[in-house]
Amino acid sequence: MSGYMLSPSLAQAEDDPLLIAVIRREDDARDTASHSHARGQLLGALHGLLSVHTEDGQWVVPAIHAVWIPPHHRHGLRSHGPFSGWSVYVAEAACGTLPDRPCTMRMSGLLREAVSRAASWPGGSLGQAQQRLATVILDEIGDMPREPLGLPMPVDARLKRVTRALLDDLGDNRRQDAWAKMAGLSVRSLARHFAEETGFGFNEWRQRARLLRALELLASGQPVTAVALDLGYANVSAFIDMFRRTLGTTPAKYFSDESGPRPGAAS
Repeated sequence: MSGYMLSPSLAQAEDDPLLIAVIRREDDARDTASHSHARGQLLGALHGLLSVHTEDGQWVVPAIHAVWIPPHHRHGLRSHGPFSGWSVYVAEAACGTLPDRPCTMRMSGLLREAVSRAASWPGGSLGQAQQRLATVILDEIGDMPREPLGLPMPVDARLKRVTRALLDDLGDNRRQDAWAKMAGLSVRSLARHFAEETGFGFNEWRQRARLLRALELLASGQPVTAVALDLGYANVSAFIDMFRRTLGTTPAKYFSDESGPRPGAAS
């Protein structure tokens, strides 16, 4: 681990003057129980894939994205195989213009390089040049485009029964009327409640869940064909078409795009 050695007391401190702190870590596997802290946190990956879960949903963090967690939001972390990554911790007072809900962002080249520089700073207060770079990092967090890699979770117990069953077996291709029966709802009511509580229709939510699981499986080295069949697609072409429509590229190209410079990497 390099950069600031962020102690639990700093993560929880509401009045610490340090504007940002950056840490890096490498793990054979990472599984962190649900917790919260006073600082906002931007999590990014160098290698591997990280899943982040909050009370409102789930996110995945491939190496070309980052997840923003606002102050005091409970969240847990789990890696899929070996993982190396970084976190930017932002003082609560500086989070007012940053997103107030967890979200996924696509990393910009500027943010990647700024975090790389900040990860090399020694501990202690920030000098003027470091303060300016910290401000650039905050501006980039506020301006980065959001990416559709989140999975909002419903609150209604009937919908939770359905989503738990779906997440246990995303290859289950039962029609929407069967899931509505499980929930004790009409098909129309199921669709309406899903839209109200998650922002997605039922089929859209299931497709999003499959996409996130696909990213986890592909990052762990599973072949594209095996992933497609495991998730209930009739053939690999249908899976690749869905992947391209949602993320704008094929699975192979998506992960090859992660090969650029990373925070803390030698330039």
